[in-house]
Amino acid sequence: MKRLISRLAAVLALALPLVANAQMPQPPEVAAKSYLLLDMASNQVLAERNADAPADPASLTKLMTAYVVFGALRDKKIGEDQVLPVSLRAWAERKGGGSLMFIEPRDRPKVADLLRGMIVNSGNDASVVLAEGVGGSLPAFVEMMNRQAQAFGLKNTSFKNVTGLTEPGHHSTARDLAVIASRIIRDFPEYYPIYSTKKYRYEGAPASNENNRNVLLSRDPTVDGMKTGFTEAAGYCLIASAQREFPNGKRRLLSVVLNTTSMEARATESQKLLNWGYAAWDAVRLFEPGKAVATPPVWKGKANEVKLGADAGVFVSVPKGEGGTLVTKIERTDPLVAPLAKGQKVGMLKVATAAGAPVAEMPLVVLEPVDEAGILGRAWDAIRLWIK
Repeated sequence: MKRLISRLAAVLALALPLVANAQMPQPPEVAAKSYLLLDMASNQVLAERNADAPADPASLTKLMTAYVVFGALRDKKIGEDQVLPVSLRAWAERKGGGSLMFIEPRDRPKVADLLRGMIVNSGNDASVVLAEGVGGSLPAFVEMMNRQAQAFGLKNTSFKNVTGLTEPGHHSTARDLAVIASRIIRDFPEYYPIYSTKKYRYEGAPASNENNRNVLLSRDPTVDGMKTGFTEAAGYCLIASAQREFPNGKRRLLSVVLNTTSMEARATESQKLLNWGYAAWDAVRLFEPGKAVATPPVWKGKANEVKLGADAGVFVSVPKGEGGTLVTKIERTDPLVAPLAKGQKVGMLKVATAAGAPVAEMPLVVLEPVDEAGILGRAWDAIRLWIK
């Protein structure tokens, strides 16, 4: 039985004149060693430079530290009101010269306090206490971080500690860090608001330690996260996330800027990327979740056809003003033979501008299962396929 590729093309809106020589928007000059801008609605990268180059992640490491802790909270292995002891190992972080929550061995902070100390104050001591509380030991928790990175498919990330202090073999990339940050936003919406906290100070800590170092939280009301980082090796780094209102709904962009020259530079370059992303690109909803984009015939099934689409719906990011000229192309295996399971991948849905510039592609899946027909139905379709 031959396997053929069926190509179906459909214009998504009213016929409009072909846009000749359409070009993708050119990003602004960004004064950073590497950067990436992600549209989270479409999961498309709008701009990047050196996004896969190994880099010292500094305190951006704490995004993965937080993700693992959030997972432990979700699984009820720890609780927000649970008190964790401050070990001498955690207290010794004040000797390393990094950021601190300023907790003492005599303190009994709650997990909720420690999360804010780690996220808002970027406290290395808070990170160690949380890691020891969840993993039992720092090495065990670091292994949990690396297993999670592998589960995300991050091939260019390796963690050696929970704080982000420079250490041989401790590295990541702008692309991998964007994955970790976006997974926090998607997987733990109940904890993400912590990243918008502008001020937090644990009792007894210096008053000068209360401000969140992500200054965009105060400059841009649409920015609601995420994390800063700095070491001599990493330079000044910032992952920033903003959500703005548009006529077709809310739209979130995530910028990753690594190795800039100052606190001001990381904020300025991040703001530049976010503003450009909103100004130069539109987010277009092509299909609602669960809506069929094609209903091809099925062989040897109880149903004669199957509904195919994108299970989570389809958003795409397109150059400003080109949403009405998009063209979709379906590439699928033919013939489709039952049984077909819900969610089974049977092809790809590709989106391009009218001029042919690729915009996005996503798996084409079965939306409703099709069971296998009885023996007579299967035999009849087998004959028809043979004749075909």
